[in-house]
Amino acid sequence: MAVWFWYFIIYSFLGFCLEVAAARAAGWSKRDRKCFLLLPLCPVYGVGALLILAALPALEDMPLAVAAWSGISATAAEYVTSLFYEKALRVSFWDYSGLTWNLHGRVCLGFSLCWCVLGLVVVYLIHPLAAYAAARLPGWLFSAAGGLVAADGLITAVLLRRAGDTEVLRWYRAIPAGRNAQKEDLG
Repeated sequence: MAVWFWYFIIYSFLGFCLEVAAARAAGWSKRDRKCFLLLPLCPVYGVGALLILAALPALEDMPLAVAAWSGISATAAEYVTSLFYEKALRVSFWDYSGLTWNLHGRVCLGFSLCWCVLGLVVVYLIHPLAAYAAARLPGWLFSAAGGLVAADGLITAVLLRRAGDTEVLRWYRAIPAGRNAQKEDLG
């Protein structure tokens, strides 16, 4: 049980890092990509990775099957996660309605194909290291980390539901920026 929690955390964090890197490389205006108030996590990546890994024993020796399963399962996770955010919390973190071959703006063919590639990277490159690291974390850390994630998740859900806007998670923007950051904003 604890190892699956760590996989969720690892892949949610790596997803956050990927989102930030993509946002900066593409020059998107919203460069912060987390879905929690405090923790740098994107849970859709964690859920997608867990679904991919759940089938790993049966598919590991078949890269094409891994790619196909990754695309299908992670796209399903993306659709359900988007639906949850919209219906339960009244917010939307992404909208693919402007992209070709989208389904209700929640998923699209282009990103489903990206999930296929990401699944291969996860299974064959990242997961051996993630599994090694997760297996060596002390048991007491599970309770502490689980409590932290649960508390941040609950507070985040309440704030998102009340505000109806993901901007509520950008609380740090109210902190006065340093001199270099102010110059960056002007340029």
